[in-house]
Amino acid sequence: MNNTMFAAVAETAQAPLIVRSIARPVPGKGQVLIKVHAAAINPLDTKIAAGGGAHARQPLPAVLGIDLAGTVVERGEGVDDFAPGDEVFGMAGGIGGAQGALAEYIAVDARLIAPKPRSLSMREAAALPLAFITAWEGLVDRANVRAGQQVLIHGGAGGVGQMAVQIAKARGAEVYATGSASSLDFIRELGASAIDYRTQDTDSYVRQYTDGEGFDIVYDTVGGPTLDASFNAAKTYTGHVLSCLGWGQHSLAPLSFRGASYSGVFTLMPLLTGKGREHHGQILREAAALIEAGALRIKIDQTRFGLGEVNEAFAQVAEGRGKGKTVVEIGAE
Repeated sequence: MNNTMFAAVAETAQAPLIVRSIARPVPGKGQVLIKVHAAAINPLDTKIAAGGGAHARQPLPAVLGIDLAGTVVERGEGVDDFAPGDEVFGMAGGIGGAQGALAEYIAVDARLIAPKPRSLSMREAAALPLAFITAWEGLVDRANVRAGQQVLIHGGAGGVGQMAVQIAKARGAEVYATGSASSLDFIRELGASAIDYRTQDTDSYVRQYTDGEGFDIVYDTVGGPTLDASFNAAKTYTGHVLSCLGWGQHSLAPLSFRGASYSGVFTLMPLLTGKGREHHGQILREAAALIEAGALRIKIDQTRFGLGEVNEAFAQVAEGRGKGKTVVEIGAE
């Protein structure tokens, strides 16, 4: 095997990524080498390329790309779960100084990946990990979503939002989700009651859907004022607000006066600290089980991008033009 490969490198902030030849990684202890077939582009990738996303701790120059799907070609010492030829997917690089997925090959911690669902293409599988793990860590790990609960998802048509709607539905909850007018039909297709946040305020839909009692779980995937609105939508005493974007300055008074609780979700933690990585692999196996049971689907943008079109893919995500998750294809299916 050649000891070099092509990769998309972010040399400096706010500059186009450059596709060039770099050294092919060698899998270390506990790692597998994956031939990357597809890499999804997340908003965080575009923020890092623009010089932001400091919480991801990815200094430039760097190969970006957090989500991937591909085929194991080699395994390092101590790896027994995977073998060459296995098709896998995961959220496994692109932050914390690690090489990302926008390359022909990537060496990753085997604990972070899982077998790819057979019914998904590589493009579809690459679009799942970050969004699904973020939704699961909030709804299941923090809030134990279950039957009999009323759940409100803010941003139900977004990457994390659509995963959250489907996870809550699969676990028996009654699900409501906010979105703009153009996204309401898609939210309904996912099985949630759709709320147009531009025409209906928080008090109004809390009265309409919960008789003014509030929701058992509110998951904010939008941040900013939406998190403040979430505090006002939680049920008294037992309400639980979650946010994967709770990084601003917020008053906890509305939540405190309800006696409700709040949990932050920071999905990057296992990649940055090395702690809890096995759980990411376990969550992806839960995703695969839902996929195979027909209880989960992922919407991907139909525009085809190769590694040579990586900057067009980044622009699509940065400008919010994608109709679903944007994916770059790197190797053949």
